[in-house]
This record gives sequence, structure tokens and C-alpha cells, in this order.
Amino acid sequence: MTGFARVDGHADGYSWTFEAKSVNGRNLDIRCRQPTGFDTLEAAARAEIPKRLARGSVNVNLTVNRSQAVTQLRINRELLAQVLELAREIEGAGAAPPRLDSLLSVRGIIEPVEEDESEARERVETALKADLGRLIDQLAAARLSEGARLVTVLNGHLDEIERLVAAASACASTQPEALRDRLRNQVAALLDASPALPEERLAQEAAILIAKADVREELDRLRAHIQAARDMLKEGGAIGRRFDFLCQEFNREANTLCSKSSDVELTRIGLSLKASIEQLREQVQNIE
Repeated sequence: MTGFARVDGHADGYSWTFEAKSVNGRNLDIRCRQPTGFDTLEAAARAEIPKRLARGSVNVNLTVNRSQAVTQLRINRELLAQVLELAREIEGAGAAPPRLDSLLSVRGIIEPVEEDESEARERVETALKADLGRLIDQLAAARLSEGARLVTVLNGHLDEIERLVAAASACASTQPEALRDRLRNQVAALLDASPALPEERLAQEAAILIAKADVREELDRLRAHIQAARDMLKEGGAIGRRFDFLCQEFNREANTLCSKSSDVELTRIGLSLKASIEQLREQVQNIE
């Protein structure tokens, strides 16, 4: 969910820089900072960002600078007409006709005209909103690029978990014959401790021993979780929340496997499995 984007723009004597950065977060948290007078940009950001992003802490920062206003000029035609009329009168008296630069130098002939500020601000805000859209597109693309790289990392962790599940399945203590031998020994120990144990009670104890010793159900569920995780990665989109929940299920099965294990090798595999699942969970926090 991390990403960075920057867009620069200018219009009507204004220049600006948009920056957006995103970091991990359980929900979508949008924070905006903009100069006074540009508050409409925050409303636009809060409306548009949820259309593209589902999770993460997103910060949008806008800085605006205004260059010196460009002054337009216009000719005061009424005053010019009066000056020309006077020039013709003077010329009729024998004076030389006035030169153009002399006419234009008369105070008031050329006047500065300030552009309507409201119209300029309206055009600037339109350009700013367009650049905000570009900014959000760039941020979404940056996050998507990071997500593509994370897929390789996540698949690597899933490969390691799959390898450990296969090792646990192949462990001698999980094989049917080993389970039968262990059950036989445990039942014999029960009979030695309580020779008069009723058959019904003996059956109950045997069932409990079987349930505690057999980890094949946990291994089957772990395989199903691995396949579900791979399917989600292929599916794409906003899968972060579901993947995070799936990691909890991974961890629950690994904990059960370790608690049931009475074999040193199986316990070692179980602990390695828990470590790999934790590494997977940490990376899942980085996806949307």
C-alpha cells in the first residue's frame, strides 16, 4: 500500500505542486493539506481517492505560488480622440504634427487593465482538479507496481509453507502405522494404571488419544489455505483484508499442530511453519 506521486502545474500566473504518499493502514485514511482558499481541493480528493484506493494512510499536499500578475494594456480612445483634436488645431496654426510616441506618452492614453480575479481563480481551480486526477492515477499506479513485486515475495513464502507442510506429512510420527503403535502403547499404559477401567471409558480415552495424536486434519486444512492464498493472488484487486484473515487461519492450524505433536521432529517443523506464516503475514500488511 505504499506509493508516491508528484504533479506540477501552472496557469494564469499561478504555479503549484501536488504530492501524495501512501503507507500501510488497516482502513483508508485520507489527510489533505492545502493553502487557504483552496479548500475545494480537499473535498475533491476525499471524493476521488476512495474510487481508486481501498486501504492505506494517504497524505495529499498542495503548495501554490502566484507570480506577479500579468498586466494587460488598453487605449483610452476617448482621451486619444481629444488629444488628436487638439493636435489638429495646433497643426492648423502651423505646428508640426505630433508623433505617435508622443501621443502614447500622454498620461491616461494607455491604461493598465487588471483581469477579473474570480475568472482566473476559476480556471486555476479547474486545472488543479485535473492535476489532482493525474496525481491519484500516478499514486494508484505506484501502489499497483509495488503490489506486482510483492506477489513474487508472497508466493515465495507460500512455497516455503507448502514445503514445510509436505515435510510434516512425511514425518514418521504422522504415518498411520506410527499412530496405531502410539495408540496401542497409550492404551496399554491406561490399562496398567487402571486394570478395571470400563470398556466405555476405555473407548472414550482411546478416542481422545486418537484426536490428540492425529494432525492430518490440520495438514489438510493448511494445504487448503495455501491453495486459497494462491487463488487470491491470481484474482488480484483489494484482497488485503481477506488475506490477513487467512493468515490468522494459517496460524491457528500451525498452533494446533504444535500442541498435538509429541515428536521432536514434528515440533521442529511446526515451529518453522509458524515462523514462515508470520513472515507471510508481515508482507500481507503491505497489500491493499
